[in-house]
Amino acid sequence: MASTDKPADTEYRSSLSTPAQAAGVDYFKFDVILRFFLFAASLVSVVVMVTGNQTKFLPFPRPAKFRYSPALVYFVAALSVTGLYSIITILASLYALKNPALKTKLLLHFLLWDALILGIIASATGTAGSVAYLGLKGNDHTGWVKICNVYDKFCRHVGASVAVALFGSIVTVLLIWLSAHSIHNRVPK
Repeated sequence: MASTDKPADTEYRSSLSTPAQAAGVDYFKFDVILRFFLFAASLVSVVVMVTGNQTKFLPFPRPAKFRYSPALVYFVAALSVTGLYSIITILASLYALKNPALKTKLLLHFLLWDALILGIIASATGTAGSVAYLGLKGNDHTGWVKICNVYDKFCRHVGASVAVALFGSIVTVLLIWLSAHSIHNRVPK
C-alpha cells in the first residue's frame, strides 16, 4: 500500500507560492527605482521651468516668466505635487521591502494613486505643451503672435520642462503596469 503522506508536495507548494517568488524577482526593487526616476523627472521639470526667466528690451523691458501664465503655474504646481508624492511612495516602498507582509496591500494603493498622479501629470503636461506650442507658432486666427522668436531662452526652458514631464508620465505608466502585473502574479490560480 502506498502512503498518503506527501511532505515533498507541501514543501514544493510552499516554496513556489507565487510565480514572482518562484522566479526570484522582487518587483519592489524596480518600483523604488522607477519612483526615484519619477522624483528626478518632477524635480528637473520644476527647476527648469522656474529658472526660465528672460527679459527683452523692446521699447521698454518686458520679462517672460512662468508666473505670467496660469497654465505654466498649474504645471509647476502639479509637478511639485508629483515630486512630493514620489518621495512619500519611495519611503513606503522601502518600508515594504523590509516588511514583506505589506507588499500586497500597498500594491493596490499604489495602483490607484499612481493612476491619479498620471492624470495630473498628463493634464499639466498637455496644458503647458499647448502654451508652448502657441508661443512657438502663434495663432493667426485669434491674433496671438508667436513669442519664441523673441524669448528664445524662455521657450527652450518651457520645451525642455515639458519633455522631461513627458518622461515622468511614461515612468508613471510603467509604475501602474508594474503594480498591476505584481497584483496579477499574487492572485492564486
